[in-house]
Amino acid sequence: MPHPYVLLSAAVSLDGYLDDTGPDRLLLSGPADFDRVDEVRASVDAILVGAGTIRADNPRLLVNSAERRAARVAAGKPEYPLKVTVSGSGDLDPAANFWHTGDEKIVYTTEKGAARARAAGLAADVVPLGAELDWRRLLEHLHDVRGVRRLMVEGGGRIHTQLLRQGLADELQLVLAPLFVGDPDAPRLFGPGPYQGGRLRLVETRPVGDVVLMRYEPTAPGAGSHPCAADHRWLALACELAAACPPSRTAFSVGAVVVAADGTELARGHSREGEDPVVHAEEAALSKITPGDARLASATVYSSLEPCARRASRPAPCARLILDAGVRRVVTAWREPDTFVVEADGSGVLEAEGASVVVLPEYEERAKAPNRHLLG
Repeated sequence: MPHPYVLLSAAVSLDGYLDDTGPDRLLLSGPADFDRVDEVRASVDAILVGAGTIRADNPRLLVNSAERRAARVAAGKPEYPLKVTVSGSGDLDPAANFWHTGDEKIVYTTEKGAARARAAGLAADVVPLGAELDWRRLLEHLHDVRGVRRLMVEGGGRIHTQLLRQGLADELQLVLAPLFVGDPDAPRLFGPGPYQGGRLRLVETRPVGDVVLMRYEPTAPGAGSHPCAADHRWLALACELAAACPPSRTAFSVGAVVVAADGTELARGHSREGEDPVVHAEEAALSKITPGDARLASATVYSSLEPCARRASRPAPCARLILDAGVRRVVTAWREPDTFVVEADGSGVLEAEGASVVVLPEYEERAKAPNRHLLG
């Protein structure tokens, strides 16, 4: 199911701490970075912090710039982003700044926590997620019910850790402050793994006053039938490759990327690539990888169109090529229509031999775009 673009934002000391153990909050950033954070807040639909951050820091989570607030209103948005917090217990102080500044607020909690939160008289919408907190359900609710497309997560470390471990973060904006904390009892940004994210890709690095901003994106695919942020990024690339195909009235334009479990791109391809007028995207990509490469067993194939189950131009369809290569996970945007093959079911062929097929329908229109002339 679709979920918002999730941006994690944090500042840490050189030795990886979010704070010290003193009575006052440790300021890791300066005025220039505070203004940068204000700009990011103004660009999002919602800001999320954990209940622990509300208790420890008592944040207001506002857009401070009047010009940025005015720009939001001019664009048809609320003056302030929606404020979101998460609490399994529902133990929240109704006197905290969080509830008395900005516009709308929402609390995600458990069934038990919801009764406690409502009894506290919080000025917020209280949404129970079940017996336990479920981050996927939370993100789907924000996207589908509250219309949130960009979510900024400002902490704390436990929240950041959970989202990264489940592969639900699309971007990490990390500010490195030029100081050391050195106290083993102080809170760290990230807790122990395992993490799904694998190796991150550095998107940007720049000084902001006396701190350094580093922006990263995850690259590792999800696991099994659970999509992650990296799945969206790689499938978007496959759809871009489909647009590079030479046009045809007798075959679809499809793009494909093969990605290892650690986020390494193994190969990419598109329909009718090179001098072969009938090569399919998955076939073109797999042909560039050495047969028997050990990474294929845990790799993911991203294809803008469901891999074919039958074809006239080659002995083996793409679903069979994928299985024979040892790949057992496929992410696609669009089920193959009956334009050329009646009752095409590449997913069925894959799943019958133990492969996992994930469909991200939010990319279907992108996959269809270079094939409009075939769809009547």
